[in-house]
Amino acid sequence: MRAVPPLVVLDRDGVINEDSDDFIKSPDEWRPIPGSLEAIALLHRAGVRVAVVTNQSGIGRGLYTEQTLAAIHRRMVAAVEAVGGRLAGVYYCPHHPDDGCDCRKPKTALLRRLERELALPVAGAPFIGDRPTDVAAARAVGARPILVRTGVGELTLREIGAGTAEVYADLHAAVRAILRVDG
Repeated sequence: MRAVPPLVVLDRDGVINEDSDDFIKSPDEWRPIPGSLEAIALLHRAGVRVAVVTNQSGIGRGLYTEQTLAAIHRRMVAAVEAVGGRLAGVYYCPHHPDDGCDCRKPKTALLRRLERELALPVAGAPFIGDRPTDVAAARAVGARPILVRTGVGELTLREIGAGTAEVYADLHAAVRAILRVDG
């Protein structure tokens, strides 16, 4: 039986909040997936630190600014705190996919920064996402890849196949499994 992990890493769009093919470009467009905020609160109450690691290429594409992203993240943090949760950090890559940066998942610079800043290893930590890049990033740092069916998770599951990651209906179901909580 696994102990409760000290850290859980979450992707943002499609895991915590509804995703959009047109990007989440304003705080008003940020809408939590039912149960996701409560899942983060469950982790927090169990003593788990929760960090978000997200690709935000909308900045590199000129669709929104870093100031707008900061406003979106303030809304997310406030929503998490309103239900008793807490985020230990929010890490994002602002670059366009063609920029060749080291921080865009599946590359690992954001995860290494998270390790330094939180003084917690990502190796072995559950990393919950909905995209192949999330699973690949988790594997690259020795984290425990977990795929949710929300967002583009169903498409990802068809692409990468069963057995490449643990799979759950949504963030709430994944967190209940991590914490071994019924209901």
